[in-house]
Amino acid sequence: MLQNVVVLSSPQSSPVTSPISFRTPSEKMAEIVDLLPKEYGYIILNLVAYYFLNFYMSFQVGRARKKYNVMYPALYATEADTEDYKLFNCIQRGHQNSLETLPIFFVLMVVGGLKHPVICSGLGVVYTIARFFYFTGYSSGDPNGRLPIGGFNNLALLGLVIVNIWFGVSLLKA
Repeated sequence: MLQNVVVLSSPQSSPVTSPISFRTPSEKMAEIVDLLPKEYGYIILNLVAYYFLNFYMSFQVGRARKKYNVMYPALYATEADTEDYKLFNCIQRGHQNSLETLPIFFVLMVVGGLKHPVICSGLGVVYTIARFFYFTGYSSGDPNGRLPIGGFNNLALLGLVIVNIWFGVSLLKA
């Protein structure tokens, strides 16, 4: 553990090592957590809520696979698989699209939430609710069904992008 050791030496003696800190890993983590704004808990709860939404969507795709007899590894159904192939593909596509945007949503929430946790949490709630309606609208079999309420997910993402730009600029000005 040389990163936690300082070397002391004098002209008359050989180098001696002395520990800088005796903190345990859990104590170090507690110090990091203490640096987070109290409201950062809302960010964590938003991400957990999105996990449950993703689980729900995954479950719906699994049910549709059984119902329409679309076996793995096929990602989408064809007319040869089932006469309801378009309905299955809409269900699958609704979930797949949510997975495509999940990483950027998580990063924008985690980073932006460091400086603006309440704003990011509000946008995260809007995003998660809009994603639910996006999925259920898409799952109806009509791709246009995803847009009336589900389209607000893009506005929430744009808001998160703006908050992160704002945070980045504030760091550069500091």
